[in-house]
Amino acid sequence: MDIIQEKAISSVKGKAIPKPANDQNTDDIIPARYLKEITFAKMGEYAYFDERFKNEKRVESHPFNDPKYVGANILITGSNYGCGSSREHAPQALHRFGINAIIAESFAEIFAGNCASLGVVGVTVSAKDIVDLLNAVKQNPQTLFEINLNAKTVSYNGRSANFEMPEGRRQAFLNGTWDALAVLQQNESSIKKTESRLVYLKYK
Repeated sequence: MDIIQEKAISSVKGKAIPKPANDQNTDDIIPARYLKEITFAKMGEYAYFDERFKNEKRVESHPFNDPKYVGANILITGSNYGCGSSREHAPQALHRFGINAIIAESFAEIFAGNCASLGVVGVTVSAKDIVDLLNAVKQNPQTLFEINLNAKTVSYNGRSANFEMPEGRRQAFLNGTWDALAVLQQNESSIKKTESRLVYLKYK
């Protein structure tokens, strides 16, 4: 199988949004009423909608509304992030809001897998490291972070923390095979050859 080199992800760099609560579920991330959308195109507008807007008013203190974090593309959060239902809409909402990576103490596994299928890098660090990362961004929202998938580190302010990620997922990011649909499309000719050899597909 050919490697899709242009889709390889070896690092994510940028500013961060701090949202430290534990057990943030997919209903928190994207309210259920928005699941009726036909496409994912507007999902970014609905990320954390019921927290960001109360009584039809914008909650300026919410980190996803706070001007200090505008343009941030890395989310720093707590444990068991993305628990609840397995809806793909939650990672779609974050991704389309502008989140390219999430640093957490732990993830709900299906959520982490759904993130990976969109190219959103999810890594886990220790509880102490989460506190240090959160303190860094709260003290200076302009702090730049780098998630290095080769070194398995999160670097900032001359410091670094080691992260964990399932090895198969890390390799998929590094070699560009995280996008399963793109891999299928790239191998269309091989798929058609296999299809032509399957006799039972010729009967209707």
